[in-house]
Amino acid sequence: MVVRDVELPYLRRCVELAEEALEAGDEPFGSVLVGADGTVLAEDRNRVASGDRTRHPEFALARWSTARLSPEERAAATVYTSGEHCPMCAAAHAWVGLGRIVYVASSEQLAGWLTELGVPAPPVRTLPVNDVAPGVTVDGPVPELAGQVRALHRRFHHRDV
Repeated sequence: MVVRDVELPYLRRCVELAEEALEAGDEPFGSVLVGADGTVLAEDRNRVASGDRTRHPEFALARWSTARLSPEERAAATVYTSGEHCPMCAAAHAWVGLGRIVYVASSEQLAGWLTELGVPAPPVRTLPVNDVAPGVTVDGPVPELAGQVRALHRRFHHRDV
């Protein structure tokens, strides 16, 4: 499936949430959970600055969904996100039975940007969602917004490249 124009507002909100995370001192990631009818159900941003490196928005939305949505509602929902899920978040997404993922920037793009910025490799290998959760439908990247996400990561790492 291709990312449709009607989905761009959700993705723009993800970029706004990523900027909110950056302004709060966190790595710039933001995500929105949308129901089958297009209703925004929940949203979150990265919160790892507290020292808990598991406080990713995608992981938080997966946990939120189990407390508030039926398995059918989870399967019909879409997670929009500024960056493709990391392996931890991809696993959580699959384990709770959430539906489609739509991301602005891919894991491969992010890894390339961080390498350009001289950022050390993370402790967990960067993998595409489907390498971790092969049954999840995934769409992205979204070129018209990826430059904004790249700029946020550049700001976070305080470098001009």
